[in-house]
Amino acid sequence: MRETFTAQPTLIEPWLDVPYAKELKVVSDLLDQDPMLCCRVTQDLCRGSSSAGRSGMSGEQVLRALILKQMNGFSYRELAFHLEDSRTFRTFCRIGFTDSVPKKGTLAQNIKRISAETLEAINRELIGLAVQHGIEKGRKVRIDSTVVEANIHSPSDSSLLWDCVRVLTRLMDQIKAEGVEQLVFANRTRRAKRRALEIQRAKTKRARRKLYRDLLLVVDEVTAAAGAAAARAREHKAASVTSGILLDHMAQEIDRYLELTSRVVEQTRRRVFLDEKVPASEKIVSIFEEHTDIIVKAPRETQFGHHVTLTGGGSSLILDCVISDGNPGDSTMATTMVERQIDLYGRAPRQAAFDGGYASRENLESIKDLGVKDVVFHKRRGMQVEEMAKSRWVYKKLRDFRAGIEGCISFLKRAFGLSRCTWRSLRSFKSYVWASIVSANLLTMARHLLA
Repeated sequence: MRETFTAQPTLIEPWLDVPYAKELKVVSDLLDQDPMLCCRVTQDLCRGSSSAGRSGMSGEQVLRALILKQMNGFSYRELAFHLEDSRTFRTFCRIGFTDSVPKKGTLAQNIKRISAETLEAINRELIGLAVQHGIEKGRKVRIDSTVVEANIHSPSDSSLLWDCVRVLTRLMDQIKAEGVEQLVFANRTRRAKRRALEIQRAKTKRARRKLYRDLLLVVDEVTAAAGAAAARAREHKAASVTSGILLDHMAQEIDRYLELTSRVVEQTRRRVFLDEKVPASEKIVSIFEEHTDIIVKAPRETQFGHHVTLTGGGSSLILDCVISDGNPGDSTMATTMVERQIDLYGRAPRQAAFDGGYASRENLESIKDLGVKDVVFHKRRGMQVEEMAKSRWVYKKLRDFRAGIEGCISFLKRAFGLSRCTWRSLRSFKSYVWASIVSANLLTMARHLLA
């Protein structure tokens, strides 16, 4: 059973007298001011785990390790190395110099168990601390959106079909290696890869269609073999106790990828052979991160990930975040973000500034009905300044204030990895986004307190 704190305090080294260590010390002090932060993480770690066995990392250590990882852009391997190597990092994570440092697998296993809901709750607690310290009042907010990309390659129908072939073939190889020796299938990965590359180099639609026909024949052959392999794995599982669980897992994985493959094949037939425009909501752009949305923010290039709306305060703290499904228009999120601020503070902000994409008379009226005095959009779109703010001076100040959210987003993307999520699955994607926001807010609060 993991506990919030270690049973007996270990020997912790003193902080170094250098600027970065001073910032980490203030971050550490902020975390100590609210024990509920670590308790929330502990609940996630204990959920579904057994009380038997040796104690693992405490909730406090896991939360602090996550913050270090996001602040420095470490991989789990790099995080394990720096915890072993750095006196300051061990002190921050409450790992004594006589304690063993967690390995990268332990770090990954524990950090990935923290849910997005827990991190969102932690961020709300931190905003409460910011109010207590006079860092943020929440009376003036700025709202804008961005796209966080999923960790996928640039999608095309040919590359997706090639992904399907190689993944299904790999699973069949693993089933055969587990003792299903009578399993026989032809390895078509090289042929599929050649066709995918030739399709990318083809100069005419007629040449591409010919190559696609051959690639689809390969996919049909591989999917038929994979379906038979899954059935053989389940039969073998009934007669084998030792590898039964593993074979059952492989069969389930094949079933999942067969369903995704059928979607890719159908999408390819519609696009290539029927010249049909497939709606973005029906497209699949990755068989590994199938939750990925297609985001088009004209006139920029198409991005693949999720639409994220952020609310920033005057202190440069990120007060709130919403990760949306699909590609909603910015204008649909304006009222929602203000309502969430009311839920956070128990009152409406006095002033709110939005990007031009949120501008509409309907949003202006609904937000003012919520109690916001000045509602300023970067683009007026037919609305008068006097309708939005009490004076032109206030309008200009709030419009300039709104531009600061661009710097906050840039800070998150450059320093905290928010430009691209490297964690797999939608659940982990949301946790990654909130982990970046929590880490950035802690560092911002520390710099305010040190100023």
